[in-house]
Amino acid sequence: MRRLDTGGRVDRSAPLRFTFDGVALTGLRGDTLASALLANGRWGAAPSQYRGRPRGVVADGVAEPHALVQVLRPGAATSEPMQLATTVELVEGLEAWSLRGRGRLEGPTPRTAGAGYDKMHAHTDVLVVGAGPAGLAAALAAGRTGARVVLVDDQPEPGGRLLCGHETVDGLPGPDWAARVAAELDSLPDVRVLLRTTLIGYHDHNHLTAAQSFDGPAPGRPQQRLWHIRARQVVLATGALELPMVFAGNDRPGVMSAAAVRGYLNRYGVAPGSRAVVMTTNDHAYATALDLAAAGVAVAALADTRPEPPAELLDAARKAEIEVLTGSAVVAAEEDVAEPDGGLAAVRIAPLDATGALAGPVHRVACDLLAVSGGWAPAVQLWSQARGTLRWDERQAAFLPDVCPQAAVSVGSASGSHALADCLAEGADAGARAAAAAGHATDGPPEDVPPSAGDPAPAAPRPLWLVPGESGGPGDWHDHFVDTQRDATVADVDRAIRAGMRSVEHIKRYTTIGTAHDQGKAGSAISAVGVIAALLGARSPGEVGTATFRGPTVPVSFALLAGRERGALFDPSRTTPVHPWHVRRGAVFENVGQWLRPRYYPRPGETMDDAVTRECLAAREGVAVMDASTLGKIDVVGPDAGLFLDRIYTNGFARLPVGSARYGMMCRADGMVFDDGVTARLAADHYYLTTTTGNAAAVLDWLEEWLQTEWPGLRVRCTSVTEQWATVAVVGPLARHVLAVLAPELDVSREAFPFMTVRHTTLADGLPARICRISFSGELAYEINVAGTHGLALWEAVLAYGAHLGITPYGTETMHVLRAEKGFPIVGQDTDGTVTPLDLGMDWIVSRHKDFVGKRSLRRADTARPDRRHLVALLPEDPGELLPEGAQLVEPGVDLERTPVPMIGHVTSSYRSAALARTFALALVASGRERLGRTVHAPLADGRVVAATVADPVLYDPKGTRRDG
Repeated sequence: MRRLDTGGRVDRSAPLRFTFDGVALTGLRGDTLASALLANGRWGAAPSQYRGRPRGVVADGVAEPHALVQVLRPGAATSEPMQLATTVELVEGLEAWSLRGRGRLEGPTPRTAGAGYDKMHAHTDVLVVGAGPAGLAAALAAGRTGARVVLVDDQPEPGGRLLCGHETVDGLPGPDWAARVAAELDSLPDVRVLLRTTLIGYHDHNHLTAAQSFDGPAPGRPQQRLWHIRARQVVLATGALELPMVFAGNDRPGVMSAAAVRGYLNRYGVAPGSRAVVMTTNDHAYATALDLAAAGVAVAALADTRPEPPAELLDAARKAEIEVLTGSAVVAAEEDVAEPDGGLAAVRIAPLDATGALAGPVHRVACDLLAVSGGWAPAVQLWSQARGTLRWDERQAAFLPDVCPQAAVSVGSASGSHALADCLAEGADAGARAAAAAGHATDGPPEDVPPSAGDPAPAAPRPLWLVPGESGGPGDWHDHFVDTQRDATVADVDRAIRAGMRSVEHIKRYTTIGTAHDQGKAGSAISAVGVIAALLGARSPGEVGTATFRGPTVPVSFALLAGRERGALFDPSRTTPVHPWHVRRGAVFENVGQWLRPRYYPRPGETMDDAVTRECLAAREGVAVMDASTLGKIDVVGPDAGLFLDRIYTNGFARLPVGSARYGMMCRADGMVFDDGVTARLAADHYYLTTTTGNAAAVLDWLEEWLQTEWPGLRVRCTSVTEQWATVAVVGPLARHVLAVLAPELDVSREAFPFMTVRHTTLADGLPARICRISFSGELAYEINVAGTHGLALWEAVLAYGAHLGITPYGTETMHVLRAEKGFPIVGQDTDGTVTPLDLGMDWIVSRHKDFVGKRSLRRADTARPDRRHLVALLPEDPGELLPEGAQLVEPGVDLERTPVPMIGHVTSSYRSAALARTFALALVASGRERLGRTVHAPLADGRVVAATVADPVLYDPKGTRRDG
């Protein structure tokens, strides 16, 4: 590998210093990191992730499978992981490190969160994707009509493949013609050209997203920008991807794409080797061989799988003194054991018969570079994301775009046209048609397409999806790589097929082929289809089909997707009307959904345990108060409201008397617990439904889904009123004393205001209130609801009227302890999506006399298995030992050295209890109710094993005598 003395589009007067894996190196302005590494004799890739095989640069763009790097750009606060050396522009002071399949994320940056990323929105008549010859022609034709045009391309300059060869357009060298078109586009007022911008997603309604980078730090400018583009018409000029070929040792350093070799020669002035062999199934690699020879690189042989390549290509090769071996292929690549990075020592070439089998002796050719062209596959990733269909074309041996439901068209190489003249014509016609469809028709036909030269229409390729080994048979296929990044071989595909798989989607997942960062763009996706077809004996890959192409088309960072919505701006914080008081009182907050809820209220010198113990004792022995405004609240109104709730909840609500409340539980269609809460009936046609704090939006969506899709005839309206009401819970044996003073017009006696009833009254300060007699602590409790605007006034009034009783504010941590002592589960903490009401010991809440969502599933024998996990309490043998939440549970005597260790459950909640004078936990344990009184073990991360006794989950006041005061 060496830098050529002349040629290329790099600036030889502008050397750039950089480091790679700690070694200081020099490149040129215009280099990518990959081209600079190749110029310095470095392959630029770490060993493979799974097998540790040496790897090198293969491509010169986004299709690169190996050269992943971690990059620290000058002036950046943090490094960026998982970048492609082939797409990283070289700048002065760049630092990079090779990666073996995975990068590292760095901690918080000192700069303002999100300052390096932003988002932009654009609306356009015509969006052209790709600034190669077809894309430039399309943008120019559309722009000249006066249409709004956006042209995007991932390169720092327009031209596409024109930058890598010697083609001429309109009498100009390709790069000069591209620059002239770009200048005219810049002069058009309604045309925007976005370079260094990669389309990453094609969504419904012609909404596309693009990631834009910049050429260096600048004041006030982000390092990346996410574009949301909405277009009337889309022209996809995304080009084509050169396919690899699958043969023994095809993953070795020195095996490269033929088009990439040509690009490094002509664009970057770098020769990736000193003695080359070229292998091809088509015409295009001949240009690579000729350019190598012209650059002074010895071309030892050109192996063409076709028995009769075009005569003009053979003549050109002979004039360059290149031996062409027709009807032949490389069957193996030999490693250069003297090279520390692996390298290539030689290839072994053999003739093939008409079936692709070896038909003659194998001979060895020494070389350090093998340029491979297995054909061309149109880059259809965006087309497929737009839900466009594909069709197999036998002549081109490729999947081509067919029909798209969105306003999009593929042109040029992206549609299967490879001759330059055809690309230019297709692009110009598509641009004019797109502008016309957007309402910007020209007065006449598009201007004549400029003539091109040096690119005749190519002859048909001869695809060879799987080159046999030297034995002539399949062998074990363990060194025939289909996906070099995943280290997946033909042997892996063969094993999947032998396991009974036939679908390309199944085989993809079994082998992981096409699931790495390149998503198969390095050719593995199409090569895998060809290999599958060959192993299945299919007539063509068209019978196998392709896997799904998903976004993003290239990897992008979460930081870019988040933009400025990071840190404090990541999610809006919701606060209750009482929040200013909590802040003044020094509350420690926790995030519950989007809500900021007080977790506890520490006094000077108190730890969290101290504060929670004090708050729990107040609720159990005196009176305490909690801001419960974050509970989800939904008004369910209409003549059929009761019938609707009967279908939604496992228990009945249609016959609930007005002024009464009832605890209810919802299940999903699979019978698993979805949410719970108390619902009050305020009128014959009005129910007031409460949900868990974090699930409020999901419950409202759930109700609407059933109303709109399953029972549209029910006369019911659901309205979220979570923020319309502020809720204060007054809890404890002395709660009635506080309420009597707070609501003097209300009879708060046990007989007049029983458990699970609702009353409306006017408070002492003149506030209208709705008061519910419900308890989540097991103590006498009231939930007082007032209009949200009066929430703070209510809170301060409760504190004032309860001051002489020592009323104590408490937070969510105390709430958890109180409810867990009573065995009350929290959905999402003590359930995990696999828990039924029966598993919670709540069969009493499941009606046997009505239908409801999930009832049929609850009738399944599986939901009544005796070995299902039940909610139980755990009492550690050491009453001071606090089990960690999430701790796994095992039977006593289980061999912890044998893997996998058989688990019987896990801890869901764990607390210290002042009322119980010990620690305790709730857990889901297999056959838990049959294990009461028995011991289970919890192996901990520090090596200790904690023994605990299984107990009934209701540990405090099991008869419920304290509930009524």
